[in-house]
Amino acid sequence: MESVRQQKINKLLAKELAEIFRSEARTLFGGGFITVTTVRVSADLSLAKVYVSIMPVSGQDRNHIFKLIEEQNHVIRHKLGSIIAKQLRIVPELMFYIDDSLDYAMKIEELLKNK
Repeated sequence: MESVRQQKINKLLAKELAEIFRSEARTLFGGGFITVTTVRVSADLSLAKVYVSIMPVSGQDRNHIFKLIEEQNHVIRHKLGSIIAKQLRIVPELMFYIDDSLDYAMKIEELLKNK
């Protein structure tokens, strides 16, 4: 069970990371459309698991964009730190995961249509 503080920090991190991905999509990630779906911060606030949904643009591969996100992790964390410096003392380490729940839902829907 997450504490109220964890829930507030989850929302804060999701909002600010979404803004970073929106503003830096062209320069850091090759123009891919990246959406932050969920953020889960650990109880000691030192680690944040960030689930992202990636829509590749102009023939790019989803895995390639995800690798760019992982390579730019330190840049993303630094930008996040400059934004939330007044609200959190320590910026949590970021671990990124691909959220494929939308793909899974579309696959289930397609299977149900065919029956």
